[in-house]
Amino acid sequence: MQPRGGYHRTTVLVLLRTAWSVVCAIVLVVSAVAWSTVSTISTGVERSYAIPDDAPRSESGRNILIMGLTTRLDLHGEPLPDDVLRRMQAGESDRGGYNANTLILLRIPDSGPAVAMSVPRDNLVPLSSGGEGKIKEAYGRAKIVEEDRLRAAGTHDRRALERAGREAGRRAQVRTVSAFLDQPVDHLVEISLIGFFHIAEGLGGVDVCLRGPAKDPLSGADFPAGPQHLDAGQALSFVRQRHGLPNGDLDRTRRQQAFLSAVAKRLEGADVTAVQAMVDMAKQDVVLDARFDLVEFARNIPAEVRFDTLPIEGGAHLGGLDVNKVDQEKVRAKVTELASAPPPPPPNDGVPCVD
Repeated sequence: MQPRGGYHRTTVLVLLRTAWSVVCAIVLVVSAVAWSTVSTISTGVERSYAIPDDAPRSESGRNILIMGLTTRLDLHGEPLPDDVLRRMQAGESDRGGYNANTLILLRIPDSGPAVAMSVPRDNLVPLSSGGEGKIKEAYGRAKIVEEDRLRAAGTHDRRALERAGREAGRRAQVRTVSAFLDQPVDHLVEISLIGFFHIAEGLGGVDVCLRGPAKDPLSGADFPAGPQHLDAGQALSFVRQRHGLPNGDLDRTRRQQAFLSAVAKRLEGADVTAVQAMVDMAKQDVVLDARFDLVEFARNIPAEVRFDTLPIEGGAHLGGLDVNKVDQEKVRAKVTELASAPPPPPPNDGVPCVD
């Protein structure tokens, strides 16, 4: 049976048209990856049980929640090597916490293009643990509570606390996003800051375009206007910058989308070395839910993915924090609209420029 979208299986390799969804799924399936390699990734990547077997599921298609964490630590809570931190230009290992600064609901339909919906990280929403907060905070708050509970019960092994705390964080983030959007979450993909760096590093950098020059000492961004090639450290600065941008965090969200789109373009001509780098990255930087079947995902991935950003109603200053005001009903209506009628495809005339 031919995979959907006209992909053809060769004796050794499956030639997949690299879609942005593949990149969002942390490049677990890329151009010229053998099915045997997909199976290797499937068994080698970290797994999470944050989505219980009896959780609500989509009646058609699938929803994948992609979470990008700010932590400068590895999957086990260990500090990254000093030379890596230096090349990342993202500060010391104790910075960043466990906020989910990138939140994307990737809707994979039964047919037609998929749609990736970015959820602005500063949206003020009800959190699954109770009360209101920025939607990005659900993960970190739940992690702290769980670790404190376990310490009080006598658990002091650092790795055990890290593992349990992060599982609690994933559960809270999934529940918070699911309730806010009124959408089931069928699968989750988690990647931390080092994963974005490893993606760009493995591909030898990415090509982007800026409408104007950008300089921000906090993120390390220092770029001229126009099209340009960024190395891994510069690419991380590009996706992290929010100060000095016309629309702040919303422009950073668009930069994240531009970065992932640029990665997709690079993967179209990736050689074996780059593909292997993606495989290695997945095994050290990515967490998937236990039911995520990568082989099945690779066989049925849509040929095209489009993306959009869910709406906000402006900013507010509450309790000393800058937050996004949201109309939950408008957001949910937008999710329904995008799921049924994805936005038009981007122009295919080179790298689109962003602020």
